[in-house]
Amino acid sequence: MAGHSKWANIQHRKGRQDEKRGKIWTRIIREITVAARAGGGDLGTNPRLRLAVDRAKAANMPADRVKYNIDKATGNQEGVTYEEIRYEGYGIGGAAILVDTMTDNKVRTVAEVRHAFSKHGGNMGTAGSVAFQFKHCGQLIFAPGTNEDKVMEVALEAGAEDVITDDEGAIEVLTSYADFEAVKNALEAAGLKPEVAEVTMRAENPIAMSGEDAAKMQRLLDVLEDLDDVQAIYHNAEMDSE
Repeated sequence: MAGHSKWANIQHRKGRQDEKRGKIWTRIIREITVAARAGGGDLGTNPRLRLAVDRAKAANMPADRVKYNIDKATGNQEGVTYEEIRYEGYGIGGAAILVDTMTDNKVRTVAEVRHAFSKHGGNMGTAGSVAFQFKHCGQLIFAPGTNEDKVMEVALEAGAEDVITDDEGAIEVLTSYADFEAVKNALEAAGLKPEVAEVTMRAENPIAMSGEDAAKMQRLLDVLEDLDDVQAIYHNAEMDSE
């Protein structure tokens, strides 16, 4: 199945993430903490924790630091208790935005998120106002030039829901949340290494954005991204990176 181009957007996002490596570690530690507290410290029985540890490895976090935070979360040591809260809102041109946070002070967090939206051309929405425009799923993306037939054969055999090739040749594999790990493991066992492998909220109907609108939208996303309590941001804007 063919799709429009999103490769430039993916590379742009990865570059920004690389620039914020220290903050990524902080977010991963929070995710490890919440996952371990909720489902225990055994990677074999806690898929959410496995995904968090995989993210830690990809971000080059030392194994002893990962273990320390799992032990801290599942032991009797005192620590901060985080609450997960998702905020919904609208960006430039009505673009849909989801903001996932982990916070020990939701009054502070909602004030910061609301301020970021209002100051930079967006506005907060109510619960459910834009979430219906996204699908909770597994997503694996392969660089242009990857063997499309091989990806499709392995992915579908392992239980993937769809394989989409965009205009630049990047290949996107979509899975259910439950099948993500099985599909990822099968692809990697076949020698197919994805550029992106994550459980995400995927926009069902992306909107193209360019010029000044794209610049304003990116500024809003950057400000939200820089908030200490923000874990992840999902949106349906596909911005021209030129």
